[in-house]
Amino acid sequence: QVQLVESGGGLVQAGGSLRLSCAASGSIFSRNAVGWYRQAPGKQRELVADITSGGTTDYSDSVKGRFTISRDNAKNTVYLQMNSLKPEDTAVYYCNVRFGVKLNWGQGTQVTVSS
Repeated sequence: QVQLVESGGGLVQAGGSLRLSCAASGSIFSRNAVGWYRQAPGKQRELVADITSGGTTDYSDSVKGRFTISRDNAKNTVYLQMNSLKPEDTAVYYCNVRFGVKLNWGQGTQVTVSS
């Protein structure tokens, strides 16, 4: 069973940067589009960025121009570079396949942005 492990979160001031990583235990990422999702307290989980197996990317309007998603298929890892962070970016961040049946969600990584 594929396991997803997110890392790289932390506490940062507004305007700062973080780089998140998501490692999959198998090679499933290399064959699939992958998304970064986030869930803030009291809110539903939302998709913020995704990347196809060929490297095409897409972003939600709330993060466009500030976040960059990338992937390293050889390492079965997907990254999310987050710049110009805002307090409203505070959430637990998760990764998962973009389409089809979702894998078991990992524990996520907490991102907290102070004003």
